[in-house]
Amino acid sequence: MATQTETKNNSFILAGEKSVKFEDRPIPSISDPHDVLLQVNYTGICGSDIHYWQHGRIGHYVVKDPMVLGHESSGTVVAVGDQVTTLKKGDRVAMEPGVCCRRCVRCKEGLYNLCLDMKFAATPPYDGTLAKYYVLPEDFCYRLPDHVSLQEGALMEPLAVAVHITKQSRIRNGDSVVVFGAGPVGLLCCAVAKSFGASKVIAVDIQQPRLDFAKEFAATGVFMPEKVSSQENAERMVKEHDLGLGADVAIDASGAEPSVQTAMHVLRNGGSYVQGGMGRDECTFPIMVACLKELKISGSFRYSEGDYRDAVQLVGSGKIDVKKLITREVAFEEAEQAFEDIKAGKGIKVLIGGPK
Repeated sequence: MATQTETKNNSFILAGEKSVKFEDRPIPSISDPHDVLLQVNYTGICGSDIHYWQHGRIGHYVVKDPMVLGHESSGTVVAVGDQVTTLKKGDRVAMEPGVCCRRCVRCKEGLYNLCLDMKFAATPPYDGTLAKYYVLPEDFCYRLPDHVSLQEGALMEPLAVAVHITKQSRIRNGDSVVVFGAGPVGLLCCAVAKSFGASKVIAVDIQQPRLDFAKEFAATGVFMPEKVSSQENAERMVKEHDLGLGADVAIDASGAEPSVQTAMHVLRNGGSYVQGGMGRDECTFPIMVACLKELKISGSFRYSEGDYRDAVQLVGSGKIDVKKLITREVAFEEAEQAFEDIKAGKGIKVLIGGPK
């Protein structure tokens, strides 16, 4: 059980597989003149945080040393480097938690999420944001409009993920969109697709409470698969939701193999498919369907140029209400219980307040 002590920079540490603790860490210093020092106000819990906690690794990313968890955060500027021009002390910001090299070909293309030298919070060996203080470059901090809360600011990270996924789909105004998986990212994909002009947004999940929430939040319709073939589920979905020759866009935010398969079948000829959810390393999908329909298939990883900016604009303009996703807020000393609750499926987003 993690216990908290009085510290200068209290941090929530993954000490080992299924082992967390509070630990005093040095207050990070501003080493680059373009950096800012932030006091972290709120942090959400991501599925990757849970996975590292339970398994100590995700793919080839292995936790070898104690690591601060967390990367979905908002904060307040407490100090700025000598050459910072866009932020000042007291500014409230959404924190983009991955800093790229800025020099490689992918970075120069604007695809900095694919940078091989990315330093991403709470991805080994880099510490995360569940601490009192954190340092970021000024251009990875996005000032929040006055009417947008710091709680909403912590939701900009998963919203930016959803923005990137939805952009990858090449969505057009009036398109019909099917989103598989009504977890936080899937729900936000529904909201982003709707804000981008989708005429129909169908949320798919195997849990009725999630579907009920999706319908209330952003989906125009919902669908629960039956224990039949993926093709049969797709045919029923097309009929029930009047999708004509098939959906224009299908997004998988679940990582589940049956969802991948059903998505391929539910699309029209020439439709667009995006893989946003991470599941098993390999899965079977209907390759003949993908070929014959000439589907446009894309992966999606984190976010890149403009995605965080767009996320802030969508919330600031009132097009997306991320507050509805916040199940509750807890104090920093309750971080371990918050992780337990999310692992048990209790709620959508639990926010952890920063250390006092």
